[in-house]
Amino acid sequence: MNTNFQLLDYIIFGLYAALIVSLGLWVSRSKGKEKTSEDYFLASKSLPWWAIGASLIAANISAEQFIGMSGSGFAVGLAIASYEWMAAITLIIVAKYFLPIFIKQGLYTIPEFIEKRFNTSLKTILAVFWIALYIFVNLTSVLYLGGKALDTIIGTGDGSSIVAFMIGLALFAVAYSIWGGLSAVAWTDVVQVVLLVVGGVVTTVIALRNVTPEANAFKGLAHIYDVAADKFHMILDKNNPEFKNLPGISMLIGGLWVANLYYWGFNQYIIQRALAAKSLREAQRGLAFAGFLKIIVPLIVVIPGIIAYVMFSQNIEGAQAAFQNSNGINYDKAYPWLIGTFIPVGLKGLVVAALSAAIVSSLASMLNSTSTIFTMDIYKPYINRKADERQLVKIGRITVLIALIIATSLANKLGTVPQMFQYIQEYTTIVSPGILGVFLMGLFWKKTNVKGAISGVIVSIPIALSLKFLPIEMPFVDRAFYTLILTIVTIIGVSLSTGKGDDDEKAIPLLKETFLTGKKFNISAYIILIILAVLYTVFW
Repeated sequence: MNTNFQLLDYIIFGLYAALIVSLGLWVSRSKGKEKTSEDYFLASKSLPWWAIGASLIAANISAEQFIGMSGSGFAVGLAIASYEWMAAITLIIVAKYFLPIFIKQGLYTIPEFIEKRFNTSLKTILAVFWIALYIFVNLTSVLYLGGKALDTIIGTGDGSSIVAFMIGLALFAVAYSIWGGLSAVAWTDVVQVVLLVVGGVVTTVIALRNVTPEANAFKGLAHIYDVAADKFHMILDKNNPEFKNLPGISMLIGGLWVANLYYWGFNQYIIQRALAAKSLREAQRGLAFAGFLKIIVPLIVVIPGIIAYVMFSQNIEGAQAAFQNSNGINYDKAYPWLIGTFIPVGLKGLVVAALSAAIVSSLASMLNSTSTIFTMDIYKPYINRKADERQLVKIGRITVLIALIIATSLANKLGTVPQMFQYIQEYTTIVSPGILGVFLMGLFWKKTNVKGAISGVIVSIPIALSLKFLPIEMPFVDRAFYTLILTIVTIIGVSLSTGKGDDDEKAIPLLKETFLTGKKFNISAYIILIILAVLYTVFW
């Protein structure tokens, strides 16, 4: 066991765990036993804007960011922050143009929209895909990275306790989420997001104080900027080995939009919070609030990675030996190493609790969304059409357990991946362009029909794979953009040739008043755009 983690740290961590489980169970029971699927899967459609925004970020920020994005900060620099900053703009777009249609449709799940717009067969195909993606990619990667981080900070440090920590995180997540559903997940997320932001800021400040002899955070920031100036700018040089991951301008105007629009607009475990809002206005304000939070995320997940890079280059506290392994440099060890090396007793318990909060909140969100899709899109229409509300909730809870067991059993097989965040992004972009193309055309082009949509989904993956294995290496975000364009061209061609140019009978009526937004949302949107313009001007 890591002797740097003392009794006080365990007490603080234990208090955090008790608080979250107690709050989750209290929320679950405060309204009595959950009786309807709307209560369990959509939190009775009662969430206010601040809970939606906090829950969105808690669901999003996980080991993938704290561990994976910090690792990319070490390897790449602040350019990786574009995923976060462009997400802020994407949230505004989703709130204004996607949410009004989704909420008006009264959706439980994103696949349900596909059924209403196209047909049941396509909905089922996508439902199965999303369940597989959540279990075999999202849940497994979060569990593995979480277990790896805790092993480094408070475990043996040699990987032998990763499985034990994965099981612990899984049990923690299920302890409150399985009973209360989305209500328990969303309301505990409010506490979790405060904790992860505070813990993240504490880690960044203490790391900055230790990167220079003066023990001053501001001087530490100036020092890392001087030592690693190239880490604070976009990657524009094609000779840079990281250009294949973050190809400068083409990333900002092309492929990164595919990843962001898919993730924030059509991802069940993200958009489900907005579907559970009290009203459309509350949902839109919640997404704007999340946009502000996304702007500050690089401060707590990317900057620590750059600090670790500087410490590695100057071999502070034996960093070079700590990061080297048989496969080269272990980038994803950056954040756990900073915590284990520099955070003092007491604060270490708080910071580890913050990291655990990020992991557990994401696990709970993914589990709840997996159970929602399986129950509402697979079980109810195909297995038991006569299922009552109590049976649906029961199946949802059983699905949570099964999904978690499968993911936990597979997670440790991921092994060592140099940059887990980039790895996840690359393989997600093989399938996301086709799905994004179908949704965009289904929402905004009335002539899109079922044959066009199915053709787009079918051809998108072969297109993506073909681009991946071209003799000339192409950055994966560029491949995603070209795949989206070719998918849309396919949808248009097939729809026009089979629909004879007529509007599809299930087309969405696009009325001007549908996209009107409130004054508070509009002001927030303008402020976010101005802040991002300044950030990109400074760090271009």
